[in-house]
Amino acid sequence: MCKPELTEEEFSKNITPIVQEYFEHGETEDVLMSLAELNISSRKYKVPALAVCLALEKKGTQREMASVLISDLYGKHLTQNDIAKGFQQLLDDLDDLSLDTPEAPEVLGKFIARAVADDCLPPAFISNLGDTPEESNQRKALTEADLLLRLKHGMVRLDSVWGIVGGRRPVKQLVKKMLLLLKEYLHSEDVEEASRCLRELEVPHFHHELIYEAIVMMLEDGHERVMSLMKDLFQFFSKTNFVTPVQMKSGFERVFESFADIQLDVPHAHTSLEKFTDMCARDGIIPISLTLKVPSRGRKRFVSEGDGGLVKV
Repeated sequence: MCKPELTEEEFSKNITPIVQEYFEHGETEDVLMSLAELNISSRKYKVPALAVCLALEKKGTQREMASVLISDLYGKHLTQNDIAKGFQQLLDDLDDLSLDTPEAPEVLGKFIARAVADDCLPPAFISNLGDTPEESNQRKALTEADLLLRLKHGMVRLDSVWGIVGGRRPVKQLVKKMLLLLKEYLHSEDVEEASRCLRELEVPHFHHELIYEAIVMMLEDGHERVMSLMKDLFQFFSKTNFVTPVQMKSGFERVFESFADIQLDVPHAHTSLEKFTDMCARDGIIPISLTLKVPSRGRKRFVSEGDGGLVKV
């Protein structure tokens, strides 16, 4: 039997402790399990609104946790429409929120920009900017979000908008940031800026992930321009020793190891991978010996019987 939906009063009484406990333990899965046990179908949008409200008066760590929670609930418990409705409620309540937290417009603007960068809110959400009165708190919040998103490499830097950097972030947050970095690099073609954004992550032990994601992105795109740009980026990393040879090699080897799965989605990836690996070896980015590890064409791992049935390298 379906549980009756929580009333407005019951929602606050039940959900507030769940979010407050999340700020203590940081486990988004626990929040998902708790929410699944409650019927809040028509009030789901109030969850992100409540998380932001509770984080307004807290420090950067809890604000980061609120942003991560919204991101993790998206697609599992919340739709993009739920999240947009929740942020709209926050904008509607902003005058009252500003009485207790004078910097609420600026903070809410950061939350909105971060949610856009995390793909939880559509960029069009900020187009409401023109509908808000001049000098209003709503205008201030949306202007703050708009400015943050317009900054060069703004989408990338928003992942540390609350000052939480380095290895303290979940791996998937780091991966998401690296993907944003690569996308913005392909747009700007600025290797030094891309390098600076990667440096800000403070995760040299995880640079192999960027190499891996860059190669996969290149294979999926399939165009010469992207291949050339990724090679230029790798060359800059190699010459400056910003990405160590060990991390560079590890990134390539991870692509080789997962190539059978990559090829399922990108049937012609082998030609591009072979060409790209040869280019990088020729320019001294990777050792020539690494080209021998490029997976054979197709998913079959054994050569013909005439070759002795040996496993291909």
